Amino acid sequence: MYQRILLAVDGSEHSLRAAQEAIKIASLSTNCVIEVVLVAEFSKAKDEVLHSQGKEELEISRRNRISPVEKKLQAKDLSYEVKILHGVPGPTIVDYANKGTFDIVIIGSRGLNTLQEMVLGSVSHKVAKRVNCPVMIVK
Repeated sequence: MYQRILLAVDGSEHSLRAAQEAIKIASLSTNCVIEVVLVAEFSKAKDEVLHSQGKEELEISRRNRISPVEKKLQAKDLSYEVKILHGVPGPTIVDYANKGTFDIVIIGSRGLNTLQEMVLGSVSHKVAKRVNCPVMIVK
């Protein structure tokens, strides 16, 4: 079964549903670790920095986007780690997944970006095409 799961989240409803699927899969194995990844997008990071009161507030804001996922993982007593990466979400997730030893990547079909709501999320599409392990896209 899957031992290392990469769960890409952004705080959207789709990423919360992706977290539920990751929990179902991780619950089937005793030694499974879920790595929760949030990508602080360059185009939004500048705006976040300008509108935050400082580094701590910025970190709290990003952690708040992950908090609902963490609560779900803690409720099921699953092992997990949180990583906040910086970059463009699609390529950053692909690069991180391919450099790691993940058994599966789980990602929501659409994120918070309004442009992505027009089509299958461009981030999930890029991840599915370029990651070297199985990818589960959750809608």
